[in-house]
Amino acid sequence: MRTTVINLTLLMFGLSVGFAQTDTLSIENVNVIPMHEEIVMQNQRVVIADGKILRVESMENTSEHPTAKVIDGSGKYLIPGLHEMHYHWRNKEGGIKRDFKLLLANGVTTVRNMAEYDWQDHIAIRDSIGQGKLFGPNYYTTGPYLQSGDLKISADIERIIAQHHNKRYDFIKIADNLPKDIYLEVLEKAADYNIPVMGHAQREMDLEYSLRMKSIEHVEEFVYLFGDEQRRDSLFLKNAAQQIKNSGIVIAPTLVVFDMIVQCLEDNSFAKLKKKEVVTYMLTGDYGYWASDENPYRQNLKGKVINGMDALPLLEGYFKWMMNFTKMLAKEDVPLMTGSDTFGFVVPGFSLHEEFQFLQEAGLSPYEILKASTLTPARYLDSMAMEGTITEGKNANLVLLYKNPLEDIKNTKTIEGVLLKGKWLDRDQLDSFLKEVESLNH
Repeated sequence: MRTTVINLTLLMFGLSVGFAQTDTLSIENVNVIPMHEEIVMQNQRVVIADGKILRVESMENTSEHPTAKVIDGSGKYLIPGLHEMHYHWRNKEGGIKRDFKLLLANGVTTVRNMAEYDWQDHIAIRDSIGQGKLFGPNYYTTGPYLQSGDLKISADIERIIAQHHNKRYDFIKIADNLPKDIYLEVLEKAADYNIPVMGHAQREMDLEYSLRMKSIEHVEEFVYLFGDEQRRDSLFLKNAAQQIKNSGIVIAPTLVVFDMIVQCLEDNSFAKLKKKEVVTYMLTGDYGYWASDENPYRQNLKGKVINGMDALPLLEGYFKWMMNFTKMLAKEDVPLMTGSDTFGFVVPGFSLHEEFQFLQEAGLSPYEILKASTLTPARYLDSMAMEGTITEGKNANLVLLYKNPLEDIKNTKTIEGVLLKGKWLDRDQLDSFLKEVESLNH
């Protein structure tokens, strides 16, 4: 029954399951930001066929390429497709395609799903995309979010990790509260099955233990991993950042979601949050819940005292520290990747560009931010051979922008079109995606 339900859900709402990759397409006179280095290659021709980048060459090259479609890229900028590396499908109403429309309209061509809930089957989603039955972004997924109650004894670990292997999940995601012996056994058993482990930091252990994972989700985790005095000690933090760098781990800051939580606690900020333009793309029931005093952060944190402080100034201080530590991580060349932890007022697709803005405010350059959404996640996903940069032979997952994102990261929002697996989605098509989602919500 579960498979039947998910297959019906996949076919709901819109995106056609068939699409042609065979036509040749040429983007001409375009400025290419290839991302293997911080350069702009001006007046280029990018030829695409069979879903792949066939040529990247100067317009001065007179070689001919028979094309079915030519796109004028004059004065525009071509970047690799963006990666949303901390995504959740939170509501089955409208199906996963509802979220795909929002993601594609915002230039997202690769998604890492971060939990599988009881009513979901993300392997079916991933496989349907891979088989061309469902048109959506490149898709990677964890299994269920594993907490200490799921992993009590060795038999639990063996059974659950074997299930992950048999179902072919890409990752194992763990919570922050595992006992040390359980945590170490999870790492060992996952290595036996060659499944990467990632998730929250292990807050009751030294930093080194958490650095054994493939990635840590949320820079917020370091607030709890370090003590109050350590968070104020610049030398300690510099040494910690170097230790993180040397471990090879990747960090997904997810600043936007913590900012949303803080805004929920202050009445004026909450009023503005409820009026953001992107709320039109929230499901009506979701909006009604999050915009009311039933909002769990207002219920559980507003006006509450935590560690002797009111929750609002405490969390505001945490967020300021998180911004500063994110900059420190970038300065030490710790690999960062972009994700937004989509829920509440953090609307898929749009939230990634909000995350970009927070990273810029934290002090990262536009190139560093783009790298965190293209090249670094491609390396993390072991897909660099085919993704992450604009070079010949790679998959044609690209975004065409009206303005240069290296001048200001907000220019990633000036999208003229998106190429997904070589299929061109122009501005009209992207706008129609947004209108369809909006109509579903009312």
